[in-house]
Amino acid sequence: MPALYSKEHGAAMKKSSVLPDASMLILSVLIGVGSVVMFALLQSVHYLPMGWPDSYVLVWDALLSLAFFAQHSGMVRRPVRARLAEIIAPRYQGALYSIASGVVLALVVVLWQPSEARFFVLEGVPRWIAQGLSILAVAAFVSSAVTLRRSFDPLGLGPIRAHLRGRADRADDFVVRGPYVWVRHPLYACILVLFWTNPDVTLDQFLLSVLWSTWIWVGATLEERDLVAEFGEVYREYQRRVPMLIPWRGRVTLAGTQVGEPVWTSTPVTPDLSATTG
Repeated sequence: MPALYSKEHGAAMKKSSVLPDASMLILSVLIGVGSVVMFALLQSVHYLPMGWPDSYVLVWDALLSLAFFAQHSGMVRRPVRARLAEIIAPRYQGALYSIASGVVLALVVVLWQPSEARFFVLEGVPRWIAQGLSILAVAAFVSSAVTLRRSFDPLGLGPIRAHLRGRADRADDFVVRGPYVWVRHPLYACILVLFWTNPDVTLDQFLLSVLWSTWIWVGATLEERDLVAEFGEVYREYQRRVPMLIPWRGRVTLAGTQVGEPVWTSTPVTPDLSATTG
């Protein structure tokens, strides 16, 4: 009888979690993807233009950017995630981060004020070069995301889907392959290229490129502190040998493996977030 009760109780608990799991999945996809699409169209779509002078526009847009940086980089820090784990189920953390970031990013886009002043415009061959570099950056971004395989989960869907399937969501190993033997953060590097290969740049877009490029560098530095805490000396060695964002060393040989195989792997040394203090 106790075994039967336990089985029925477990089934009921699993059924009761389907609705919140599905809701988080849907919200993360809609808000996360939708906000990124809105941001990609920021140059051509302006939702609430106020007609302010450029001095007001630049200050306002800078404040919007700083608000997004604080939310986006703050929520992903290990101490914050450890505290969130005390409030919500761990499987929801990634999706909650995606939803919160998506909401804030959408607000940034809607409230962003355009400037009419042109900072520079590329024409002729320089314009073609810039557009070609943009295409290469998009292709490299996709290649880097594919290289990450299951680790590339910007919407935080993996743990929720694992729970719906009744499987444990295992911690990711540290694996270096593909573009990651050139730079430690190829996704960020591609985004930087996209920022700086825009052939038509107004003052507000130049401000965006400067501020968001700086934030990417700062964010990558903070992220690496967490990676060192998680993977220890293995990641420190990776830092010493592979550049962060600019592949000035070319392809770095980390181990004698065959082409297409991971060149460096390691399991996390501190997978329990609740046991860390940052």
